[in-house]
Amino acid sequence: MRAARLVLAGLLGLSLLQVSSVRAAVIGINVPANSLTVARVEAALAPDQRAPWLDYLARSQQQREADRVALAAERAALPAGSPLPPAPEGGHADKSMPLNQSPDWYASAAARLVADNIVSFQTPAGGWGKNQPRDRAPRLPGQDYVADNNSPRALPGDFDLAENPRWSYVGTIDNDATISEIRFLAKVAAQLPDAAAAAAYRASALKGLAYLLAAQFPNGGWPQVWPLQGGYHDAITLNDNAVVEVAELLGEAGQGAAEWRFVPGALRAQALAAEQRAIALLLAAQVRGQGRKMIWAQQYDALSLAPVAARNYEPASLCSGESADVLLYLMRQPQPSPALRQAVEAGVASLRELALADVQWARQDDSQGRRLSRKPGASPLWARYYDASTLKPVFGDRDKTLHDDVNEISAERRNGYAWFGTWPLKALAAYERWSSRH
Repeated sequence: MRAARLVLAGLLGLSLLQVSSVRAAVIGINVPANSLTVARVEAALAPDQRAPWLDYLARSQQQREADRVALAAERAALPAGSPLPPAPEGGHADKSMPLNQSPDWYASAAARLVADNIVSFQTPAGGWGKNQPRDRAPRLPGQDYVADNNSPRALPGDFDLAENPRWSYVGTIDNDATISEIRFLAKVAAQLPDAAAAAAYRASALKGLAYLLAAQFPNGGWPQVWPLQGGYHDAITLNDNAVVEVAELLGEAGQGAAEWRFVPGALRAQALAAEQRAIALLLAAQVRGQGRKMIWAQQYDALSLAPVAARNYEPASLCSGESADVLLYLMRQPQPSPALRQAVEAGVASLRELALADVQWARQDDSQGRRLSRKPGASPLWARYYDASTLKPVFGDRDKTLHDDVNEISAERRNGYAWFGTWPLKALAAYERWSSRH
């Protein structure tokens, strides 16, 4: 059906947008990602390659149990008959942990309140949950480490539906979690001249850095959640620039500049080595298709590096936004290797090829919301996802169906997700400057 539509488009001189509006169809069903397990390691890897992965899985399981034991011990120490503390408040976290204030602000009472909250909610493993405002009261003894992140719109069998919403994303790099907390603590500690006053913040930041090192896969990637939670949370996660932001953070901490001077030398060396492994992973994960390197996917199976799905509506496909940020990160490397330069050249060429012309993504009316429509002369747009085989845009819905026409998916998902954007423009502009030096 899809091939016939593409042939019809060519014969009649019509755009895919025009044809799909006449005859659109579901082109597939999103398949869930596999968890990382001992059985999969033993099936996928040769005996001499298994040891690092089996050790990783054992450490993850041990840490998961240690986290649970620590919470249970706190609750056992509560006065007999007292109720458990309420679940933490959920919501947007970014505004509560600003990272762009003037240096003196980080010594203020407002910043200290945020830092105290951050320290109190750090998990025993050293990470933090996501989507929690940090300008609230510190965590109470026995209180959950994380807020409930289950979506009220989740359907039965949803890939992201936690069996226990009070124990999900207990330590994650999703939505800038853990990364923002570490950066904020470092900024506060740097502005406190009293070493004793800064001690708790520095200790928490160091524990956070150690957490990131422990969570790194043997091949250099990071899962979305650690200790491992299963499903797509075990996948190497470029979504929301997670791997790139962790690698960049470790690189800055490893260099020991500015607010990172408190990081001990041994930990700096580990952080720098971890960043180099992450760069090697990014080069290895660049998707190949049609006989050449292209761009990157949002998530990858940790063992095979095959692109995998995430949430119901996030397919295993190329992703333009995250790829743009990967390219920007690679172009910031001070001494690019030949392999890195080749990756950048190929990625930029693919982004140029994938640009969509003469279309607009805009709100049409109150009943339909945003829709894709023709607009001759419009500035280029990029779809968020592209099928790696056909290089055509692909769109997902909450019911796990995949479509090649964004106007065909439900209004809730069409209006509630960033299906189109201009993310690659910044990478293409940076490439013009980068290429003149390399």
